[in-house]
Amino acid sequence: METLEGLKHALKPIRIVPKEGDEKGMVVKRHDQEDHQPLSPMARLFHEPDCNLYVIAMIGSKTRIDPDVVKANLVHSLLKHPRFFSLQVMEEEKGGEMKWVPTKVDLEKHVIVPDMCSDMETSSDKYVEDYICNLTKTTLDFSKPLWDLHLLNVKTSDAEAVAVFRIHHSLGDGTSLMSLLLACTRKASDPTALPSVPMMKKPKSSAGSGKWWKAFRLVWNTIIDVLMVIATVLFLKDRDTPLRGPPNVGSTGRRIIHRTISLEDVVMIKNAMSTALKRNGATGLAVLLPLSIALRDNPLDYIQKAKEAMDRKKASLEALYIHSMAKSIPNLFGTKTGSVLCLKVPSRTAIWFSNVVGPQEEIAFFGHPIAYIAPSCFGQPNALMIHVVSYADKMNIILSVDESTVPDPHQLFDELEESFNLIKNAVMARD
Repeated sequence: METLEGLKHALKPIRIVPKEGDEKGMVVKRHDQEDHQPLSPMARLFHEPDCNLYVIAMIGSKTRIDPDVVKANLVHSLLKHPRFFSLQVMEEEKGGEMKWVPTKVDLEKHVIVPDMCSDMETSSDKYVEDYICNLTKTTLDFSKPLWDLHLLNVKTSDAEAVAVFRIHHSLGDGTSLMSLLLACTRKASDPTALPSVPMMKKPKSSAGSGKWWKAFRLVWNTIIDVLMVIATVLFLKDRDTPLRGPPNVGSTGRRIIHRTISLEDVVMIKNAMSTALKRNGATGLAVLLPLSIALRDNPLDYIQKAKEAMDRKKASLEALYIHSMAKSIPNLFGTKTGSVLCLKVPSRTAIWFSNVVGPQEEIAFFGHPIAYIAPSCFGQPNALMIHVVSYADKMNIILSVDESTVPDPHQLFDELEESFNLIKNAVMARD
């Protein structure tokens, strides 16, 4: 993997100390000062040592990927977005304030096509897995926009080739970046049509006494949840379990793997349990979700308990409180202090879980039919993160693990899959 060697030592943010009448040697093309927008407090937060997060998205292709086609189309899609053609520049004369500065993008430095060895010593699946693991051990170069795309034309068990996007979290959150990447795709059945994503349904409003009861529950649950968040920031944390990582777990490499299950099986379980998988909860936000560890005789009891916990969280404004707190703390206390406070909650929880709604039908990435979509991230202060994304009639589950804590993530996947099958079989037996 010689192509990764040059990425191992990332540069610090570019510093500009302007001198009047001297533009020689400038890294970026000068624009009017009004065009240089400052980074938001949240974007600056992701540059602090313990908050240096990256989004990584693996896209499996049903055909070999043509790098020239991808580069030609990126110019008219991804590079239309200002953050993907802008540097993050630190200006010394303004106390180290960071700004977005537009620059000319050299796609040869952003689109990386490693040489594929014809006689690989390991399987192609292991090669791709190791390649992605090595990517998580490196950082991006601040002398160019903070993203890159790796095209691996190697046949794996579930794709003919794999494209790997690596994007710094300061460019956007997972949901917005996922939407941006989907904008680079088209329906496989209609190359001119954008993919369709299920729309959020509005919950039915209650009337009469039920409405007042819901309002009371909302206020009461919010008070309790906010107190729990504050307690977590101050002293409360998950008990030590084998899934809790070491203190520096955010700075270690990650092993990222994925597995696909049938979305029809998930819908079957949902229908049998009469659990409407509603999307009327907070999207793009976070909540503290209690996870009980218990052995139950009936596998379906786990589903029922999970639904009760999620219904309880939906009847609360905790997610909005955490979101507003994360945005306001850096403004009130500064980026460095803000990063310490904002890191308290995620670093004191054992597992991160995230889910994203994907396209309803099969899509193509610049003419390349997509076999799967597997987003994840690295740099988070947890040893285990689980992502779930739907795609057509499939559901992809992605694990991002610290190998010192979870040395065999494939075994963990086997156990998760076995648990899912136990639940599915219990539903079928009940019918």
